[in-house]
Amino acid sequence: MKRILTGDRTTGNLHLGHYVGSLQNRVKLQKEYDTYIILADIQALTTHFEKPAFIQESILQVAIDNLSVGLEPENITMFLQSKISAIAELTVFYSMLVSVNALRHNPTIKTEARQYGFEDLSYGFLGYPVSQAADITFCNADLVPVGEDQVPHLELSRKIVRRFNDLYGNGKAVLKEPQPLLSTTPRLVGLDGNAKMGKSLGNAIYLADSSESVKAKVRQAVTDPNRIRKTDVGNPDICTVSTYHGVFNSEEHGNICELCKTGGVGCVACKARLTEKLEQLLLPFREKRAYYENRMDQVREVIVAGSERANRIGNETVEILKNSMGIRL
Repeated sequence: MKRILTGDRTTGNLHLGHYVGSLQNRVKLQKEYDTYIILADIQALTTHFEKPAFIQESILQVAIDNLSVGLEPENITMFLQSKISAIAELTVFYSMLVSVNALRHNPTIKTEARQYGFEDLSYGFLGYPVSQAADITFCNADLVPVGEDQVPHLELSRKIVRRFNDLYGNGKAVLKEPQPLLSTTPRLVGLDGNAKMGKSLGNAIYLADSSESVKAKVRQAVTDPNRIRKTDVGNPDICTVSTYHGVFNSEEHGNICELCKTGGVGCVACKARLTEKLEQLLLPFREKRAYYENRMDQVREVIVAGSERANRIGNETVEILKNSMGIRL
């Protein structure tokens, strides 16, 4: 069984964008692959270092988000990044193999720096793609599910692996070169029409949101700004609600678009129908969330057991790498 490494930063609850782009695929793949799910609390520090309490609370919430959508503890290894000593060691080793210029020119680093308003980058923020390489290779993952925007990070990990094998492998592959498992699902736009639904953008529906919250958020979602009255002809191509129908209500999407173009359905009714479809999706998640929120010790046990398992694998990997590097008595 091939191994997958995937996961989330512990910077608050996960939202529908995470579900569409990653979580639903994890659920489908959990029995086909040896699935490792990282709760990336160290990576969270690169942007939220001044909020340790928030990161701590987010660890359990992100774990519950994963469990609530259908991931089963017996099928996965969910672990806490800061508990894995091998990741810290490999980050140091790999940092010797990457130039500062390569990190500065990484397009994802540039984009996130602009997003967070960082002008003077910290060492940790600039170097977190190196830490990601350690995340992936400490367990010798075969595959990493990624979106198009994450491909540069993975490519850097692949370059690090190739460089390490060239230097220390004696003609053999000490480390596996991780392969991308590209997501074919388009990015879910924000409720405000922003190209990205994001935690920091305030335009997301969270998996933990109540029915009332979902209804209120959909009611405020951006539609065709030129459509004032119900009978006005609309343009579904520029309507966020229409986009959501395409993702969460595909069987009715075509008909809804036609009604919109002819003034046959108003935005209020269209949003109400979307809310119904989202509620059908989210209701079982809420029920499973309630189960785990009443059993927080069980959630902690899942993380502790997964971290112990990940540590055993990581320690074996570090010993192999140290031997290949000649770092031994």
